[in-house]
Amino acid sequence: MKIYFTASIVGKKHYLSNYLRIVDYLKNKGNQVISDHIINTTEDKIRMEDKNERVKFQRTLEDWITSSDVMIAETSFPSISVGYEISLAANRGKPILILYSEGDPPSLLAHHFDDKIICEKYSPDNLEDILEDFLNFAQGAADTRFTFFITSRLALYLENISKKKKIPKSVYLRYLIEKDIAKKK
Repeated sequence: MKIYFTASIVGKKHYLSNYLRIVDYLKNKGNQVISDHIINTTEDKIRMEDKNERVKFQRTLEDWITSSDVMIAETSFPSISVGYEISLAANRGKPILILYSEGDPPSLLAHHFDDKIICEKYSPDNLEDILEDFLNFAQGAADTRFTFFITSRLALYLENISKKKKIPKSVYLRYLIEKDIAKKK
């Protein structure tokens, strides 16, 4: 699978180890990951580019997004550029995983309802599970995506269980359903 990875270049000061962990996991799973424009670029390098270089890079970036199967965005550090790239990918119908490691989800994306945009808070304990679930979803291995509304009381409970068991909420819910099915057999 061809994956376009994006994140804040400025945010590398705080989150580079997270970026590298995400990219390394994806590559170790045999995916082609476009990430050098984030991992190997600096603010100074971008500042030194002239207009022609920036326009050329913009076209390259759009080609990368268009040719990718999916996008994964690490959004713990706010970035207008990353938001723009997410918008481009969404307009092209790409499945998008938006990751953040602390605080609240990105404010402009938290309540965006699109079956192909998934926003997940991650920790070192559940990152690989979230990435694996997303890759399965994007490859069509997930049978059906099911979305429903729950009360804030249930959401809090689910969040606490997820943290306690160190698993994504979706994994816990699938476990409960499978356990119930097994009881009925």
